[in-house]
Amino acid sequence: MGILFAIVFIYLTCLVLLYFRVSLLLSSGFIAALLVLWSNTGDGGPFGITFLWLVYLAVAIPLNTSSLRRILISDHVLALFKKLMPTVSRTEREALEAGTVWWEGELFSGRPDWSKLTEIAQPRLNAEEKAFLAGPVEKLCEMMNDWEITTIDHDLTPETWDFIKKEKFFGMIIPKEYGGLGFSALGHSEVVLKVASRSLAAAVTLMVPNSLGPAELIMHYGTDEQKKKYLPTLANGTDVPCFGLTEPLAGSDASSISSSGVVTKGTFGGKEVTGIRLNWDKRYITLAPVCTVMGLAFRLYDPDHLIGDTEDIGITVCLCPADLPGVSVGEIHDPLGIPFSNGPTRGKDVFIPLDFIVGGVKQAGKGWKMLMERLAVGRGISLPGLSVASVKLACRSVGAYARIRTQFRMPIGRFEGVEEALAYLCGNTYSIEAARLLTISAIQSGETPALASAITKQYLTERMRNSVNRGMDIQGGAAIVLGPRNFMGRMYQSVPISITVEGANILTRTLIVFGQGVMRAHPFVFKEIEAAADPDRNKSSAKFDQAFFGHIGFALSNFIRVFVSQITRGYLLPSPTGGFTGRYYQKLGAMSSAFAVTTEAAMMLLGGGLRRKEKLSGRLADCLGNMYIASAILKKFEDDGRPEEDIPMVKWSFEEALYEAQEGLNGFIDNVPGSIASAMLRALVFPFGPPFKLPSDKLGHKVAGIILSPGAARERLTRGIYIPENKEEQIRRIEDTLEMVIAAEPVEKKVRSAIKEGKIESAGREAQFEEAVTSGVITKEEKEIVLNADKARFEVVSVDEFPKDFRERKGKE
Repeated sequence: MGILFAIVFIYLTCLVLLYFRVSLLLSSGFIAALLVLWSNTGDGGPFGITFLWLVYLAVAIPLNTSSLRRILISDHVLALFKKLMPTVSRTEREALEAGTVWWEGELFSGRPDWSKLTEIAQPRLNAEEKAFLAGPVEKLCEMMNDWEITTIDHDLTPETWDFIKKEKFFGMIIPKEYGGLGFSALGHSEVVLKVASRSLAAAVTLMVPNSLGPAELIMHYGTDEQKKKYLPTLANGTDVPCFGLTEPLAGSDASSISSSGVVTKGTFGGKEVTGIRLNWDKRYITLAPVCTVMGLAFRLYDPDHLIGDTEDIGITVCLCPADLPGVSVGEIHDPLGIPFSNGPTRGKDVFIPLDFIVGGVKQAGKGWKMLMERLAVGRGISLPGLSVASVKLACRSVGAYARIRTQFRMPIGRFEGVEEALAYLCGNTYSIEAARLLTISAIQSGETPALASAITKQYLTERMRNSVNRGMDIQGGAAIVLGPRNFMGRMYQSVPISITVEGANILTRTLIVFGQGVMRAHPFVFKEIEAAADPDRNKSSAKFDQAFFGHIGFALSNFIRVFVSQITRGYLLPSPTGGFTGRYYQKLGAMSSAFAVTTEAAMMLLGGGLRRKEKLSGRLADCLGNMYIASAILKKFEDDGRPEEDIPMVKWSFEEALYEAQEGLNGFIDNVPGSIASAMLRALVFPFGPPFKLPSDKLGHKVAGIILSPGAARERLTRGIYIPENKEEQIRRIEDTLEMVIAAEPVEKKVRSAIKEGKIESAGREAQFEEAVTSGVITKEEKEIVLNADKARFEVVSVDEFPKDFRERKGKE
C-alpha cells in the first residue's frame, strides 16, 4: 500500500504542478524532494524506494538534459515536423511577423492574466481633439446634407471639399511638425465616427488619407526628403492621396499582384537617371479619380542588376504623381450608390526615379511587410469607427422611433417581437463600442495589434450588419422609402462596403483570424516553425527542442485546466473583481481553457491541413473573436466606473458574446473529422454539455427599455454621434418627439381610464380629449401636450413624397 500511495500522490502532484505551469526544472526538484521525504520514512521497503527512484531518474534526467532530450526525442519529432509542416511563403511570413501580439495572446494561453487587461490604460481625448470635435467636426456635419450628397449632387459640395482641406481633416495622423493635426488613435476614430453618423461618403473620404496610404507609409518608412516634400501638402489638402493595391486578378490575395516595375535607365526632369518603368491596372481605389499623388504597390524586377544581384526584388511601394505621362485616373466606380470618390487607375510605361520608392532603394522589396504592419494598425481604427457610428445612430434613433410609432394603441417597442430586436440593437451597440475602445487602447499604447485589428474589423462590421438589419425590420416601410427623412436606408445600402474592404470578411474569418492567429498568437507554434526553417542544423535542433517541450507542457497544462474548470464550472479560477463581473471573468477564463485545448486538438488532428479546413478554422475564429469582445465588455464597464444603469447591457452583451464563443467551439467539435475524436473532445471540453445560454427574455426586456427612453445609459451608449440642431431634420425631430410622446403618455392614460369608466362618451380622438377637459379629467394644458405630441408623431412616421418626374429631374437641379 505504501508504494501505491506514493505513486498516486506523486501523480496528483504532477497534475497540480502542470495545472499551475511550474517549470520543468522546479517541478523535477519538487518531485525529488517528495521522494527524499518518502524514502526517509522507509515506507514501501528497499524495493519500492529503489523502483520509484529509478523511474524518476529515467524520466527526469533526459527531460532536464537538453542534449540528451534532443537525441532521444526532439530531433525525431523535428524530422517528422518538417515533413508535415505547411510551407510558409515569404509574403505569409511577412504577414505573420507584422505587428505585435497583445491581449489576444492571453486568450490563446488558456489562462488569461486579468491584470494585463485591467491595467490597460483607458484611451482619452486630449483638449485639442475635444475642441476639434466640438468645432470643425460639428461644423462639417452641419454643412452636409446626406440626401443631397447621395441623390442630388453625387459628391460633396465644393465648399465642403474646401473646408475639409482647410481644417486639415486629411492630416489627422500627420505630426504637427509637418503641419498635420497629430491626433491620437482615439481622436482619429472619434472624428470618423461623428462624420460617419452624418454622411458615409464624407467619412470614407476622410478615412483613406488617414489610414493605409502615402502619409502613413511616408511617416513610418519614408526618407527625410519624402517627409519634408509630401507630409505638409498632404496635411493641408494641396495633395490628395490614394493608394493602389487591388487589381482585377488580385483582390484578397493581394500578394499575387501583377503590376510591375522594371529597373532601367530613363529620362526624368530633363536628366538621364536610373529609375523604374511602371505598368499597372488597379481598381476599387478610393480617391483615385481626384488624387494628385498615388501610393502604388507593385512587383519590382531588376534584370540588368542595376541596384543589386537579385532580379525578382519583390513587392515594393512607391509614390507616383498623378500627372506623369502614362498615368490614367479620372474614371469612377459607383459603390452601391454611395458617392465617395472611387475608381480605377492604370499606368502604361510610367517612368519614375528610384528615390520615388517609399524609403528609397533600401526599402525596395519590403513593400508587403510595410503594408501588413500598417494595416495592422489602420483597420483597427477607421472601419470600426464607421461601424460604431452606424450602430449608435440606429440604436438611438430606431429605439426612439419604436417608442413614438404606435400600433394597436401601443408603442411598437412594447411588442415582444420588436423588443427582441431592440435588445439586440442596444446590447450589440455596447459590445462593438467596447471592442473599438479596447483595440484603440492597444494602438495608443504603441502596439501594432495585427490579430486584434483583424478581429475588430471582422466582428464589428458583421455585428454592424446584423444591427442595421434589425433597425430596418423595426422601422419597416419608413426605412425603405428613401428621402431626407430616411436615416436607415443609405446606411443599409452601404453595409457591404464595410464588409468587403480591408480584407473581405468571409476570408478574414476563415483564413486570417484563426489561421494566421494560431501561428502568431500561440506561444509556441511560430517558434517551432521558425526553428524548423533554420538552415543551421544545431541551432534548429536546439530552438525546436525548447519550443517543442514548452509546447508539450503548455498543452498538458491546458488539458488539466479545462478538465478542472469544467468540473468546477470555473469557480476555482481567478477573478480581478467581485460581484457579477467576478463570475463573468471566471466563465471567460473557463472558455479560454476550452479554446486552448480545442486549438491543440485541431493541430494534432489536422496538422498542416488545418489552414485548408476553412469552415473549421472559421468556427475557431468565432470563438476567439467573441472572447475578445467579451473581454472588451468587462474592460469598458470597469473603465466607465461600473455605472448601475449599464448593468443590463453589460450582462446581455457579455452573455451573448460568451454564448457565440461557445457555439464556435461546439460547431468545431460537431464537424471535426472522426466520430471518436469528436466524442473525446466533447467529453473533455463540454463534459456536461455546453454550459452557456443566450441572454434571457427578462434581461432583454430591461435592455430594450434603455433605448426606449432618454436617460444616462442611453446617452453614454450613443455618445459621439452627430445630433443636428435643425428641428426640420429627422434625427432632431425624433429626439424632440420622443420627449413630447413620453410627456403625453400619462395624460393619455387618464383619458383611456375615463373612457373605460364611462366618464367620456365621445367618439373620435379630438372629441374625446375635448370632453376630457370639459369633464375635468385633464386640464386644457394637458390636452395641448397630447395634441402637440400627435402632430409631432405624425411628422416622424411620415415618409417622403416626390413629384412624378423626380427621377428625371434629380441631378440636374
